[in-house]
Amino acid sequence: MRVRRLRGMTAALAVVAVTALAAACGGGGDGGTASGGGDTAKTEVRLGFFPNITHSTALVGVKKGFFAKALGSGATLKTATFNAGPAATEAIFSDAIDATYIGPNPAINAWSKSKGQAIKIVAGSASGGVYLVVKPGINGPADLKGKKIATPQLGNTQDVAIRYWLQEKGLKTDTKGGGDVSIVPQDNAQTLQTFATGDIDGAWVPEPFASRMVQESKGKILVTEADLWPDKQFVITHLIVRQQFLKEHPDLVKKLIEAHVESNAYINSDPAGAKEAINAELQDLSGKPLKTELLDSAFKNITFTNDPIASSLVTSADHAVKVGLLDPVDLNGIYDLKILNEVLAAKGQQAVNDK
Repeated sequence: MRVRRLRGMTAALAVVAVTALAAACGGGGDGGTASGGGDTAKTEVRLGFFPNITHSTALVGVKKGFFAKALGSGATLKTATFNAGPAATEAIFSDAIDATYIGPNPAINAWSKSKGQAIKIVAGSASGGVYLVVKPGINGPADLKGKKIATPQLGNTQDVAIRYWLQEKGLKTDTKGGGDVSIVPQDNAQTLQTFATGDIDGAWVPEPFASRMVQESKGKILVTEADLWPDKQFVITHLIVRQQFLKEHPDLVKKLIEAHVESNAYINSDPAGAKEAINAELQDLSGKPLKTELLDSAFKNITFTNDPIASSLVTSADHAVKVGLLDPVDLNGIYDLKILNEVLAAKGQQAVNDK
């Protein structure tokens, strides 16, 4: 099915994505271009992620060198950072990146927009770590009427989540910032500033931005998104790849997934070491590390898992349809977990499924 075009999104997103790629590229080596169908030539593997704690699998994998080690001498890693999923998927569409860590709704939009031809979800990454943080005087949904609430980008996972939650509470929104509650898409870094200055009244954001709003600007948590899901589990981050890249370079995708699994294992076995690596990578990206209490707060409510929690993806798609950001879409085939399960089996770990 065709995804409904998001009002306010234009082709400029592709320019933003490519600009972000150029500005944020990292990694070394003289990556050449491999010929289609093989991995014998030196290849540049271009990986996207966000500077969010919910993307710690990527942050740790880059900083600890897991990706570079897995790729070996035959490929070089190039990285790009994005603020939100729609920009990352535009980078996928424009062949600016090969794979990216991303939230559920942008992956659904990419699948629908491309009629199932552009991407595959190849691994889960994280669950949890998302909150609605508001000014102290806001105590419930009714208090949000007439208020301005930020999300990272129109149509991203948090944007869909708050619009659906507000709809369930009887409050209307629209894609132009109107309705009972004005939804204002803006970069997470900008949200920290506008919340501090009082230009917005709250934000539905991932970590570490939620904890920063609480600790730096006296915000309070009104909604913990995990509380809205069965068993408090929902996909917030997973790994997607371009289908063409998967077809031409399955060995490189396997190496990415091996590093992905190693990164999650490290995070879960050595949280202290993982937090140190996360903070070091965030410092490299932004020039400023997080305070220890901020990192501890942000980290503790996120589960890092290779399971994509597929049932929550279906629910996320349903929510996007109900708020008018997506036409009904058949998600059959969006997952390709074969390589992941091969990697898990080699480590004696249980397989995951796409149901």
